[in-house]
Amino acid sequence: MMDIYLCLRRSFRMVGDIRMKTISNFRWLLATFVLLYLMNQVNSQKKGAHDLKCITNNLQLWDCSWKASSGTGHGTIYEVCIENRSHSCYRSEKTNIKIPALSPGNHEIIINSLHDFGSFKSKFILNEKDISLIPDTPEVLSLSADFSTSTLYLKWNDKGSVFPRHSNVIWEIKILRKESMELVKLKTHNTTLNGKDTVHHWSWASDLPLECATHYVGIRCYIDSLHFSGRKEWSDWSPVKNISWTPDSQTEVFPQDKVILVGSDITFCCVSKEKVVSAQIGQTDCPLIHLDGENVAIRIHNISVSASSGTNVVFSTQDSILGTVIFVGYPPDIPQKLNCETRDLKEIICSWNPGRPTALMGPRGTSYTLFESFSGKYVRSKRVEVPTNESYQLFFQMLPSQEIYNFTLNARNLLGQSESTILVNITEKVYLHTPTSFKVKDINATAVILSWRLSGSFAKINLLCQIEISKTNSVQELRNVTIKGVENSGYLTAVGKLNPYTMYTFRIRCSTETFWKWSKWSNEKQHLTTEAIPSKGPDTWREWSSDGKNLIIYWKPLPMNEANGKILSYNVSCSSDEETQSLSEIPDPQHKAEIEVDRNDYIISVVAKNSVGSSPPSKIASMEIPNDDLKTEHAVGKGKGILLRWYHNPNVSCDYVIKWCNSSQSKPCLMDWKKVPSNSTEALIESDQFRPGVRYHFFLYGCRNQGYQLLRYIIGYIEELAPLVAPNFTVEDTSADSILVKWEDIPVEELRGFLRGYLFYFEKGERDTSKMRGLESGRSDVKVKNITDTSQKTLRIADLQGKTSYHLVLRAYTDGGMGPEKSMFVVTKENSVGLIIAILIPVAVAVIVGVVTSILCYRKREWIKETFYPDIPNPENCKALQFQKSVCEGSSALKTLEMNPCTPNNVEVLETRSTVPKIEDTEIISPVAERPEDSSDAEPENHVVVSYCPPIIEEEIPNPVADEAVGTSQVIYIDIQSMYQPQAKPEEEQENDPVGGAGYKPQLHLPISSTVEDIAAGGDVDETAGYRPQANVNTWNLVSPDSPRSTDSNSEVVSFGSPCSINSRQFLIPPKDEDSPKSNGGGWSFTNFFQNKPND
Repeated sequence: MMDIYLCLRRSFRMVGDIRMKTISNFRWLLATFVLLYLMNQVNSQKKGAHDLKCITNNLQLWDCSWKASSGTGHGTIYEVCIENRSHSCYRSEKTNIKIPALSPGNHEIIINSLHDFGSFKSKFILNEKDISLIPDTPEVLSLSADFSTSTLYLKWNDKGSVFPRHSNVIWEIKILRKESMELVKLKTHNTTLNGKDTVHHWSWASDLPLECATHYVGIRCYIDSLHFSGRKEWSDWSPVKNISWTPDSQTEVFPQDKVILVGSDITFCCVSKEKVVSAQIGQTDCPLIHLDGENVAIRIHNISVSASSGTNVVFSTQDSILGTVIFVGYPPDIPQKLNCETRDLKEIICSWNPGRPTALMGPRGTSYTLFESFSGKYVRSKRVEVPTNESYQLFFQMLPSQEIYNFTLNARNLLGQSESTILVNITEKVYLHTPTSFKVKDINATAVILSWRLSGSFAKINLLCQIEISKTNSVQELRNVTIKGVENSGYLTAVGKLNPYTMYTFRIRCSTETFWKWSKWSNEKQHLTTEAIPSKGPDTWREWSSDGKNLIIYWKPLPMNEANGKILSYNVSCSSDEETQSLSEIPDPQHKAEIEVDRNDYIISVVAKNSVGSSPPSKIASMEIPNDDLKTEHAVGKGKGILLRWYHNPNVSCDYVIKWCNSSQSKPCLMDWKKVPSNSTEALIESDQFRPGVRYHFFLYGCRNQGYQLLRYIIGYIEELAPLVAPNFTVEDTSADSILVKWEDIPVEELRGFLRGYLFYFEKGERDTSKMRGLESGRSDVKVKNITDTSQKTLRIADLQGKTSYHLVLRAYTDGGMGPEKSMFVVTKENSVGLIIAILIPVAVAVIVGVVTSILCYRKREWIKETFYPDIPNPENCKALQFQKSVCEGSSALKTLEMNPCTPNNVEVLETRSTVPKIEDTEIISPVAERPEDSSDAEPENHVVVSYCPPIIEEEIPNPVADEAVGTSQVIYIDIQSMYQPQAKPEEEQENDPVGGAGYKPQLHLPISSTVEDIAAGGDVDETAGYRPQANVNTWNLVSPDSPRSTDSNSEVVSFGSPCSINSRQFLIPPKDEDSPKSNGGGWSFTNFFQNKPND
């Protein structure tokens, strides 16, 4: 009420506000009255009934209930009226009432609450869509169990009679387990209400044996009526019922000896009062699942096939071991290849293949039932199944006058069943027994009688029998005969067209004329037919002996089909126009005879005889017609024979004869022969004696009236092979660039084919290193020559290198392959032309180099001479101390210059050093002193012997000037004036000789820096008389190994002097003209090497 008051208050406020804001007051007054009316209605409703709800249990009555107002007392009576329905008011003191089901659509329901202090009316709109269909709680009639199969059976009543129309019902069943009532499975079951009370049955197989735990079952339903448009709801669950097992012993394991399908899941449990420690199936341990109390279980998934004796399941407690056996297998397979037949028209035998083994044996094995639907009879069998898929059989006795049978074969075991059917006309499915008592008897040489017995009643049908006739080395012959059937009796038939004196093997089998299948063959029976006269004469040929005097006749033994018996002997005769010559009988093992005849035309006749008679004569002419146009041909066979072809010869009147022999055989050449008709143009020659790689000779003869003519001569092989050996070859000649090789023919026996050529390989190589690997691989270092001319027996290999080792290999080949190789090593000769060229080329090069060098040396001779061999003056030509001839010739007092010890008359020291090394051999240089012009004239007559003594100075000369030393101390010898007057020369010579009459000049040893230049530049030195150096001082070698060096001087040029010693006893020659070429200084030591010193 407070809520209503607040709501009205808010409404009034809003009305006031709107009224203040609105122009028209009348509109808001009307709204106020409407709100007041509504408030009054709400207040009256709260005082009456409210929250009307209706449900139905059977679609015929609606159970409606409502809530009363809070102020209603116990004495309130409710009147429920349904509008538009006569007598539709119901009174009730409770807040619910059951009314008949209303038709679809909206219905107005008025509920009057009658109180002592007044009444309140409530109105409701009720529609079928607002009604809930809630079925009554189902009632379980019974719950039972089959403990052997762990199956629960439930039974209940659907109470369908209370429902007016057919409706679909869904039943939901729950299965609970253990004392804790764990939900195990929730299953649904569909039924239909048909207006009658129906009891329903439902079963469920538990995965856990029912003995292991208590199982509870409850049920509820849901009615799906198509004619009801309201809400549909599930009923309440029925009270649960349970199944429990009372153990009859202290401990049990379940299930016991269970048979289950391969791949199934199964649970084993142990009901025990003791604690179970472990469990295993076979050899596999399994985890334990704990149930109520000490009970435990194990779960096995996808179980495999068990052995024939089953699989053990063991539970172990602390004191004992408990267990069971499980058998795992398959349901029976559909019988395969079901067949029903009879063997004697008395009993039907149905056989089949059981298919996949079930792995179940003994009482759990498969049982079979054969049922015949037309007669309603059946036979049953139970077989102990074996692992193999052998055929099973059931026997069904035939019924009189019944030919068509409809059989159904049913297979069943504990896991399932299967079946197969067959419809058969038994007269068409007769499989006869094997014929017995089989015998053979002679009629004549070409016919016999066969007899045998068959068990069975075949009087109404005909039999079809097949006779197999075989003989040695011949194709088997089959003959079919039709015989009228009889009742358990014997049968006879005749067999003709046989060969005389032939060993035959007979056997027989039979079937019905309609033919289903042959019986098994009877036992074989061998029989030899009787003899007859030979049907044909022997195959005959003749050859002349090697000397041509005797004719040798050959014949082949008759085959069995022509001899018709055992050949005892042969008669051979030779006839001509004048006479006939016969030989005595020739016993059978011999197939050759020799007759001495001339070359005339004879007819040879051969007759074979057996115990019955003689064969027709076989005749052949002895004459051979020559053939001058005969060529040798080659042929190669294919397979096991050789095919020979020829052109038709119209002159051949009777036949062709082909004879052949091995080439290695001695003459006469005959291995075998073959005759072919005269109209043939080819023949395939086959023989077991043919061997691959063996050469054979084939001779084709044509038969004429006068005799035989050789038409073709052929050499051939059945199959060509590679040569057996290599050609034997030798080296006939070798040169520096070629090798001549010669080889021999390979013998025919070792050639083994037609020679097609030779392959000759050669390469460089030593005996121990060359292996000629991969001759046919195309190596670049191996040269190959293919010789296709088989008549060639030599080969010259050219373009070789001299004095080189070559590896030679020769191989022969045929169409059959490459033969083995033969090799040798050959060294070519040395190449003389090359050697000469090798010698001449260096000599020519040396001559050319020498000539060129000589020319160059000649053109540069002055330079070479000055460089390598400068001029050395000859002391004998020295004019320095020449005496005039007149003086020498006329004066006895005149003496030669002698070397006597003396002291120089004058020594002038130009410079000294403070420290001078000891000088053992002091060089004395004589300065140029002017000679008085009249010295020679003053005392022309007084000839004084002048003695020159070289200085021997052993004293050390101190050097007064210590600061000026540049080199070693120098000693200058002053000129000793000539004591003689030189011989006057003509004026020409004096002009040409600048020295003039100069006398002896000592060697000048001057300092390099000043003395040499002064001497060279001073004109007075050249003009003075006396000794002059041998050459221009400017050309002297400054590095003289014979000159003393200053130990303190840093100068490279230490001293210089004349290359002639001052100890010379002869006068030295003066230098040449100044215009002569100057030496470039070849060096002191090198110059001394070329210097001539005859008088040293």
